Formats: sequence, C-alpha cells, structure tokens
Amino acid sequence: MKRPSKSFEIVLSAIATAVAALSLTMGSYVGFMMAGGYVLAVFALMLPLSKQFWWGALIAYAASCILAFLFCGFFFWALLPFVAFFGLHPIVNFFQKKYVKKVWLHVLCFAGKALWFCGALLLIWFTLDGFLGFSGTTWYPFFSQYLYYIVFFGGAFIFAAYDFLIFLCQRSMDAIVRRIRR
Repeated sequence: MKRPSKSFEIVLSAIATAVAALSLTMGSYVGFMMAGGYVLAVFALMLPLSKQFWWGALIAYAASCILAFLFCGFFFWALLPFVAFFGLHPIVNFFQKKYVKKVWLHVLCFAGKALWFCGALLLIWFTLDGFLGFSGTTWYPFFSQYLYYIVFFGGAFIFAAYDFLIFLCQRSMDAIVRRIRR
C-alpha cells in the first residue's frame, strides 16, 4: 500500500487543529460547553492518528493549545485540563496500541496513565482551588480531608471507563477515515 503524501498529513493536521481550537475556544466562552469542547477537541486530535500520523497529531495538539490560548484572551485556566492530560491522552493511546503487545505491559501502561490522570486532577485542584472558590462551599472540608483517597480511587475508576471509551472512539475514527482513499 502506498504511503500517503506529506500534504495529506498536513491537511488532516490542519483540520484537527482548526476543530480542536474552535471547540476549546467555544468551551471557554460558554461555560456549559466546556466538557463538550474538550471531548470534541480530543476527537479532532484522533483524526491524524487514524492515518498513523503521530507527528501531525503532536503538532495539531500544540497548535490547537496555542490558538485556543490566543482566542480565549490568554485565559490559561480554562485550557489547563486539556493541556495537562486530555490533549495528549489520544497520542499516548496510539503509541500503546501500536507498540505494546503483551498483556502485562498493557496493565503497566494503564497504571501509568491512571497515575498521570490522577496527577493532572491534583494539579487542576491545587491550581484552580482559589480561582474557583471551592473553599467557601459546605462540602470542601470533607473533600479536602479525603482528597487523595477520592482522587486516586475515584479518579482511577473514572479513568478506566474514559480510557476504554477513548480506545473505542479511536477505532470508530479509524473506520471513518479509512473511507478516505489517500
């Protein structure tokens, strides 16, 4: 099978960058669309990965983060979860799917990604705590007392479902892009 041209990689990466930057920008401007913007940006970054263009996906990630940062009026806090975890996760999954063949290595990769996810949750909690005003709520004393248990056990459980769904979504994106004949 003939390898797709570099221009095809550039086009897929440009489309992924445009969709990811637009969805992140819309999510930062409209509060209830933030989670949807993250999910759409993650799906957009799967576009170059479906044709094995990991370098194009990395550049699309960096460009979408920079463009969304500029379009959001330098409001970095809205993009912090995407920059810290959600944007790079599909690329790490691509490398895991491509290079890891043994089951015990998949378990080790999952543990590493779960620790990365929990670390990103803690980073977001500690950086956005004062900004979002969590300390004035009634549930804050209980949550801050058991923060690490909640994040590591609850976060690992939520991440297991998220990771499985992202693998399925990448397979769906592969099937959609396979129809493009380049």
